[in-house]
Amino acid sequence: MPSKEQVSSLQIAFMIMLFEIGSTPLFLLGGKAQQDSWLAMCAGSAAGFILLLLLLWIQRRSAGTDLIGMLRLHFGRVPGACIGGVYSLYFAYQSMRNVRDLGELTAMTMLPTTPISVTMLIFVLLALYAIWKGAEVVFRLPEVLLPFMLFFYALLVLLLSLMGAIDFGRLLPVMEKGPLPVLEAALPEIVSFPFGQMIVFLMLWTLWEKPGVPVKATINAYLLISAFLVFMNALNVAVLGPVIAGISQLPFLKTVRVLSNLKFVERLDILVTIQLYMGLLIKMMLFYFCSVKAAAELTGRPAKWWVFPVGAVIYGSSFIERDYTQHIAIGLGPSLKLDPLFQVAIPLLLAVSIWIRGLCQRSA
Repeated sequence: MPSKEQVSSLQIAFMIMLFEIGSTPLFLLGGKAQQDSWLAMCAGSAAGFILLLLLLWIQRRSAGTDLIGMLRLHFGRVPGACIGGVYSLYFAYQSMRNVRDLGELTAMTMLPTTPISVTMLIFVLLALYAIWKGAEVVFRLPEVLLPFMLFFYALLVLLLSLMGAIDFGRLLPVMEKGPLPVLEAALPEIVSFPFGQMIVFLMLWTLWEKPGVPVKATINAYLLISAFLVFMNALNVAVLGPVIAGISQLPFLKTVRVLSNLKFVERLDILVTIQLYMGLLIKMMLFYFCSVKAAAELTGRPAKWWVFPVGAVIYGSSFIERDYTQHIAIGLGPSLKLDPLFQVAIPLLLAVSIWIRGLCQRSA
């Protein structure tokens, strides 16, 4: 993207929060830990925080350079470009997963007779338009969407409380089988999704309007949204119980449907669906944006050259998975097992290379 494009600390913080929310409330992450799933989220967010500190250290030691530039500098021009190309494909793949989530969610909740090919195309075109306009437009969206999203989540929690549907006693006993099931549920699955996906910000921190890295804004946003996600995980269990929450395809939608017993409000699941649209759309758009940005830097062409080809790849690949069951099985199975390579292994190698280079420069 053009270097003149700049974003503020607040925009970066809002983007981190909305990006991390994404589709996360839709599922009961750490469900294998049953009533301790919220503790698994805590463990996953703590491990993700350590990874975030590593990413911030890498960025601070590579001021003004994004992930593609770092890979070229520290791994060599050709090997770094090859790894950068794989990252561009990885970001496109992650964007595709969110496109499919959007299509399937629409079919299950709002437009069951509309082909998902149509709804997915609409979402890809919306993202394409924003990315075509540039980073400033992409980062302006969370400023508008996040306050509305958090207000509606707060409203839903209030209604559930007033109805008496929340029973935090369902979270007991705590660590009945010890800490091992909690750690097994958290590592590496919850670290990979959603916390490890902060790797995308190695492509984005250089857009900050000031020199350096927005460390304070990034850490504050991460801590706030981690607390929110832990609470939402606990809420699903407190309303549905660990067994029902664990076997439900979309536990948060089931949680909200408990409110259908209220006489003065109906179809609140539509409100939840709209909130999930916001998170999924931003997440899909940001991965798409980073894929385009990486391709543009690797080829030396303007980013607009890559907006349509990358969009076509994302849309076309969203049909590879046969149905929603296969989509979820791949996303929470092989895909999560591959994520640590991109989210942990390569950044660690990058950090070691930066550290060794620094030692050599000081000794020289």
